[in-house]
Amino acid sequence: MTDHSNLTSHAEAYEARLKKRYRAERRFRAYGMAAIITAGMILVFLLSSIVYSSLPAFSHHHMRLDIEVSSDYVSADAPEQGNYLGLVRSALRDQFHDVSGRRDKRALYKILSIGASDEVQKRVIANPDLVGTRLSLDVPLSDDIDLMLKGLIDRTLPESDRIVSDRDLAWVDKLLAEDRISRKFAVALFANGDSREPEMAGIRGALAGSLWTLLVTLIVSFPLGVLAAIYLEEVAPKNRATALIEVNINNLAAVPSIVYGLLGLAVFINFFHLPRSAPLVGGLVLALMTLPRIIIPTRAAFASIPPSIREAALGVGASRTQVIMHHVLPLAMPGILTGTIIGLAQAAGETAPLLMIGMMAFIVDVPGDVTAKATVLPAQIYMWANNPERAFVARTSAGIVVLLTLLLVVNATAIYFRRRFEKRW
Repeated sequence: MTDHSNLTSHAEAYEARLKKRYRAERRFRAYGMAAIITAGMILVFLLSSIVYSSLPAFSHHHMRLDIEVSSDYVSADAPEQGNYLGLVRSALRDQFHDVSGRRDKRALYKILSIGASDEVQKRVIANPDLVGTRLSLDVPLSDDIDLMLKGLIDRTLPESDRIVSDRDLAWVDKLLAEDRISRKFAVALFANGDSREPEMAGIRGALAGSLWTLLVTLIVSFPLGVLAAIYLEEVAPKNRATALIEVNINNLAAVPSIVYGLLGLAVFINFFHLPRSAPLVGGLVLALMTLPRIIIPTRAAFASIPPSIREAALGVGASRTQVIMHHVLPLAMPGILTGTIIGLAQAAGETAPLLMIGMMAFIVDVPGDVTAKATVLPAQIYMWANNPERAFVARTSAGIVVLLTLLLVVNATAIYFRRRFEKRW
């Protein structure tokens, strides 16, 4: 009887402990799921807030203006020297005959963007026969008027509390009544370089600078990183010297990026006197930063190749170099490409090292080569964020959206290469 009661108590205790472990496991799963949901909600909130803030930057309001291309402002013999801004302002005055005073005219001119004459200039230079004819063009409005039309400036506030005056509102209402205002896709955001005027500022120059910089980074870092990984993993003897090199490479991957900027400033600019604010120097600095991020995954890709591949190649008479170049390297290439693409994606989002070599400058022109003055997209976003004009807030968010899209595309490409060409042993 005693034995039976002892067995029963042991079984009950075991059952209680088992239920307790199950409850602990369920709690652990719940905690993990809650952490994932919380992180997902934070990410969705962050991305949605950025995308929502960027929406005004992807469109802009334009005014349809009837422009008489008069020879008083533009000569058919020298259209490049024409007074196109005066031409547009003359057409605007014709639209508002009741505006006569000098001060009122200056206020009227401000409802148009400073770049309102660009399209007229482009068309007349391309076809000088337009001089003496009449054009009907949509020209961009100023950033303040555009924000008011988008509802980002409350027109019901007292005049002293808003940027747009009552007189401006009356002019805009007249244009709306005449159906002369339309909302169009903001081509300038992708077609223009940087500008002090928000409605004319674009990412084309920064995007070109980023591409030139990444091209230099790829040309320098990829062959050096792959060759260094081949030597360390396949050729170098395993001794203290190579162990020290491996430790330093791993440590370099964790060095703050600003340190590479200081190195680039001291070596490439002050010692070698390479051009400042150029993609050439920016690419070299980012190449130094990217090298450890290429060497480490490349070595891991080589290490994942089964020894039987090397032994079989050696067994049929291949040399050590032939084994590496004809067998090991092609099989490891998917992993190498994945590491390289991810390293370039990280380099594309860097700002701190480029700050030290002058690539945070205000650059209007689109760079044509690696030695031209340029900036990069993260630096452009940083500079827009520091501008006081309210319209630059949307421009900043739009730049972030473009940068995130590029990084997602690059990382998706890395995932594709890994899954498409990866060998499982």
